[in-house]
Amino acid sequence: MKPVGSPLWLLSASWVDWLRYLVDIAAVALIFYWVFRLVRGTRAVQLIKGIVVLFVAGAVSDWLELTTLKWLFDQAQIALLVALPVVFQPELRRALEQLGRGSLFGRDWFVRSYSTKALDEVARAVASLSREKVGALIVLERATRLGEYVETGIRLDAAVSSELLVNLFIPNTPLHDGAVIVSGDRVLAAACFLPLAEATRLGTELGARHRAAVGISERSDAVAVVVSEETGQVAVASDGKLVRNVDPAAVREMLDAFFPSETRFLRRT
Repeated sequence: MKPVGSPLWLLSASWVDWLRYLVDIAAVALIFYWVFRLVRGTRAVQLIKGIVVLFVAGAVSDWLELTTLKWLFDQAQIALLVALPVVFQPELRRALEQLGRGSLFGRDWFVRSYSTKALDEVARAVASLSREKVGALIVLERATRLGEYVETGIRLDAAVSSELLVNLFIPNTPLHDGAVIVSGDRVLAAACFLPLAEATRLGTELGARHRAAVGISERSDAVAVVVSEETGQVAVASDGKLVRNVDPAAVREMLDAFFPSETRFLRRT
């Protein structure tokens, strides 16, 4: 029997062995692809670059037999391994949430059900708010439950309608400040507090509503629609990314992309 490390062993391997190797390589490639999608466009990319530089510098100092420098890099690497769960906490939480809802590669299998009428009402409200330059933040729940954020606001449990959504954001009314959370065909709550994204990621020109929209999309798979109070411009946040200057007339089409008709029947209880 030829040793496993010999090139001739590959020639004598059975088709079962080859199939096992291909599955192994494909699984590793998919994991790397998933990790790349997870960290792309986030601060984790810069952190990973720093980690790579640190390990390369440690290897070079070992090769050059720079004892003191090698000891310093070894201690830094040990401290880094302990700090990794803290440094990458947002990314790790997001990864585990995707594992839990079965969307490893960008697809959710249990998207919250929305009727065509509910999506029409949301799009109509956004168009009206944009036209009148009334600031608004509407969050549409998908697979991840937003109960902890609903508890921070005023519960409504009302049917979705454009008139209700517009009136909730009228300035100087009790519920105009904060976010409205919609789930299925119901408005769950208004005046909800959401986690904020880092200001450095979005720029100083964007206010609290836009940061809250990106923040909730980082911590869940929810879709957030923002209307700027200053300009009336519409922005849509999902998956930690913000699409700005969206035509109000195109909001309905974007909602169809997030809530395709074939998944509207996968209603969760």
